Amino acid sequence: MAINRYEFNKQHVIANKGKFLNTTKLHVIEKSYQDQYIISREGDRLDLLSYEFYSDSRYWFILANANNLGKGTLDVPAGKQIRIPPYSIISELRNTLQKTEEER
Repeated sequence: MAINRYEFNKQHVIANKGKFLNTTKLHVIEKSYQDQYIISREGDRLDLLSYEFYSDSRYWFILANANNLGKGTLDVPAGKQIRIPPYSIISELRNTLQKTEEER
């Protein structure tokens, strides 16, 4: 099941301005013995790596968070070691996001 990182965000309505979502703040993705590591190549992008390892390009933000990347671009510098958290992190993040938004 795909995770939508905005799924649990509460909406705010401001008169004459529209609807806004709370900011999603992802927790640090801890290192695990199940993590995989790769060395990026020329042309690698977070969304393409996400599709390769998670079969869904929407999980690029997991790779960005785990590797402190993605500040304005999906491009990954060539020759950089990239940590790929295990697929199980997706359900863990989903539960964490839901719990966080319920507590707001």
